[in-house]
Amino acid sequence: MSDITTDVLVIGTGPAGAATAALLSSYGVENMAINRYRWLANTPRAHITNQRTMEVLRDLGRDVENEAYMFATHQDLMGENVFCESLAGEEIGRMTAWGNNPLSQAEHKLSSPTQMNDLPQTFMEPLLFKTACQRGTQARMSTEYLSHEQDADGVTTTCLDRLSGKEFTIRSKYLVGADGGKSLVAEHLDLPFDGQMAVGGSMNIVFRADLAKYVAHRPSVLYWVMQPGADVGGIGMGLVRMVRPWNEWLIVWGYDINEPAPEVDDELATRVARQLVGDPDLEIELLSANTWTVNNFYATKTAKGRVFCMGDAIHRHPPSNGLGSNTSIQDAFNLAWKLAMVLKGQAGERLLDSYDAERAPIAKQIVTRANKSITETKPIFDALGMSEGVRPEVMQQNLEARSDATPEAERQREAIRQAIAFKKYEFDAHGVEMNQRYRSDAVLPEDQPEPPFQKDAELHYQPTTWPGARLPHAWVYRHDTGAAVSTLDLCGHGVFSLLTGIGGEAWQDAARAVGDDLGVTVQVHVIGPRRDHVDHTGDWARIREITDSGCLLVRPDHHVAWRRERMVDDPQGQLATAMKAILDR
Repeated sequence: MSDITTDVLVIGTGPAGAATAALLSSYGVENMAINRYRWLANTPRAHITNQRTMEVLRDLGRDVENEAYMFATHQDLMGENVFCESLAGEEIGRMTAWGNNPLSQAEHKLSSPTQMNDLPQTFMEPLLFKTACQRGTQARMSTEYLSHEQDADGVTTTCLDRLSGKEFTIRSKYLVGADGGKSLVAEHLDLPFDGQMAVGGSMNIVFRADLAKYVAHRPSVLYWVMQPGADVGGIGMGLVRMVRPWNEWLIVWGYDINEPAPEVDDELATRVARQLVGDPDLEIELLSANTWTVNNFYATKTAKGRVFCMGDAIHRHPPSNGLGSNTSIQDAFNLAWKLAMVLKGQAGERLLDSYDAERAPIAKQIVTRANKSITETKPIFDALGMSEGVRPEVMQQNLEARSDATPEAERQREAIRQAIAFKKYEFDAHGVEMNQRYRSDAVLPEDQPEPPFQKDAELHYQPTTWPGARLPHAWVYRHDTGAAVSTLDLCGHGVFSLLTGIGGEAWQDAARAVGDDLGVTVQVHVIGPRRDHVDHTGDWARIREITDSGCLLVRPDHHVAWRRERMVDDPQGQLATAMKAILDR
């Protein structure tokens, strides 16, 4: 007999675990979340928050979305990635990043009702955790996962109360392992992984200092410092990251992974900060320091039986591209509605298999992209004459040569410009963030071919209603008030949605009948003149890829599950067949 019972036990309250708990509670599912520590994130590790993640927060409620914006640094101040010899020293170049280039900015505005921002993990975790607890999650801090055993009916998890030292068990129908990059749940589940852990070493130094005079005129999240032969050691390049503008910072400085990790004390932290800022008299308030390893490691299978892993437990990679917490929260958005529908008897258990089919490829994609972004820094080193093996004094000479009036220097300057501009694949890769298309039994493309990408799929988001893709955003307008509403706002919130137009009203009757038969809510929105929502601008008609009488069936996570280009002879029968296939009924 277990000490505690719940429907879903979530191990970990980071972005993945807290988001899962918040979503499950929003869907009315009993759940418990445990954390081995006494509180949440104590360092601002993850911070870049992309539009897709903000759409998840928006789905949790406008209050959640608005609170995120309230604590975040706005997209405007994420600004331009600056490459320099130090913050006080000479600037080498910069690139407009994070959707702030006018062309990229237009794509961002057209793609989503939300805005990218910079929200450190120390703010994101409490927001998600609070939302979960307010809505019903039972949370236990200082509670450590030890092991689990699953059987045909559920999972028995053994935990340690770190305050009393006593072990106890929790019985749940499903277990979610969101316990980070050293996941014991993934280890005990014996998930298969590809790649390698600890391919590089870094230290984080978090401190307070007013650096406004060096940065306020060129706002950015990231300032890359190129320093050959820096007297604090390391690899010749450091990162000064804005945490709070312009008085809280995080320095990333590499160390040789083949050597023991350095001990970062006040003296070393101050030396590194002074070196990278370029101010020999800088006084800092050290907040924290730690070392970490760069990983290139992803799970090729994310679940077994009744146990599912997500977040850093299944994708472990450097912070390049800012994909970590974003992908973790999106893992949660994919799994939570499926667990809810299975637990409520609205779907068969095979629906849960689609979590692995849909998210394992994403884990591979983002780990590969993040590590590739690191290698794409090499052309900058090469253009500056700072390649590996070059003596520091020669590096410095090569660095200074770029200002000469010679043909060689002109070629060097062009090479520097091109190398920095190429970093858009790390710092403005909108397609990596938004182009996820799922392939599983929970989407039905049938004989409809997947549309090819017309532009670079890593740089540019391409809207499509092809089943498996995220529903495109367009503004439509309420007929009664004239208020703008995103097509994404018409969907989600734990239920299926069906979008159609004038001439497609029969889908409304079909959805009601099929929903009643299956015990599943299918909300219907007819978009057109004198209907509840009107497409005044024609933007929705241009991207929906169906006629007025056709329909799009949209899953609770905003992904298109099934579509018909136009009205069919038996709308109820066809919709019923599709819903039963998707829900394993």
